[in-house]
Amino acid sequence: MRALRWHGKHDIRCDNVPDPEIEHPRDAILKVSCCAICGSDLHLFDGFMPGMKSGDIMGHEFMGEVVEVGKDNQALQVGDRVVVPFTITCGQCDQCKRGNFSVCERSNRNARLAEKMFGHATAGLFGYTHLTGGYPGGQAEYVRVPFADFGPVKIPDGLKDEQVLFLGDIFPTGWQAAVACEIEPTDTVAVWGAGPVGQFAIRSAVLLGARQVIAIDRVPERLAMAEAGGAIPINFDEDSVLDRLKELTQGKGPEKCIDAVGMEAHVTRSIDSVVDRAKQAVMLETDRPHVLREMIYVCRPAGILSVPGVYGGLVDKLPFGAMMNKGLTLRTGQTHVARWTDDLLARIEDGQIDPSFVITHTADLAEGPALYKTFRDKHDGCIKVVLKP
Repeated sequence: MRALRWHGKHDIRCDNVPDPEIEHPRDAILKVSCCAICGSDLHLFDGFMPGMKSGDIMGHEFMGEVVEVGKDNQALQVGDRVVVPFTITCGQCDQCKRGNFSVCERSNRNARLAEKMFGHATAGLFGYTHLTGGYPGGQAEYVRVPFADFGPVKIPDGLKDEQVLFLGDIFPTGWQAAVACEIEPTDTVAVWGAGPVGQFAIRSAVLLGARQVIAIDRVPERLAMAEAGGAIPINFDEDSVLDRLKELTQGKGPEKCIDAVGMEAHVTRSIDSVVDRAKQAVMLETDRPHVLREMIYVCRPAGILSVPGVYGGLVDKLPFGAMMNKGLTLRTGQTHVARWTDDLLARIEDGQIDPSFVITHTADLAEGPALYKTFRDKHDGCIKVVLKP
């Protein structure tokens, strides 16, 4: 089969590799009909996440048709059309029973390696470093799905792939980010980053009844999409984020702030960002947390900071004194996808949202390596890439 594989920093190739096979009785094999390139994949493409090995198959947003099931898998049948959450979950451990699926205690087969990095292991993830299990990803013609009797979401007839594909990651990620804010009807919600996750965080905040949603980015196409979704845009290359937020909140600051950027903040005009890049270059810091610092500074006292943006290691110069003294609440984490999928699928069926709005580029799997660069550099108005194996 064909698959997109990582061969080093900035080196993604479409290779021929062996087809996956059933390895455990709860497994399923999926013929992939649709997959996507995620912003988190760019952290691997740019070499910021440790634990990758040459030849690893990329991708954690995918869906398709079940073509084989393990003997103990009673939940799926050959021919079922499913979306697969990017977090691999057993459904039986203590954390899964609590609904904390992104920290499943059984699915990370490299748990000891992850514990050295994070103190405790997270769940296994598809196509996302050996710290999260080293599982082959879904940017391929076929993929093995472990614990497939629990996670996959069966898709009813009448919905196109493009409408439901993002149930596996970016839609529930944006939704969880907004839910974590405990949005009230009087709230202003500010979202840093209008990439795919930011777009869903914006629309989720609108659906959850925020009085005002603000999108902060510098890419015109992203800001236009955010505005179409109900947000007030701020272009940080043209305006002061601090001044505009003061104007829009009568000097009080937003009650709720969402960091949909994570470890690769691209601000270039601030001193802290220049220092971050210098420290990254000499390996004194792994992440660029400009957005996190700015959120702590501007958030209204007693507000909530929600961080769906991925961070990989060490950050420096966080104004933790401001966070403590202002009484801010910080909520983070990979997404507990299975906690949200039933509700979000119902909202799609009900017509409340059509997630396909975010797609700007659709191509064959073989075009994936070039589109990684297009997506990373935001060329050609690229916001979200969908690949058809």
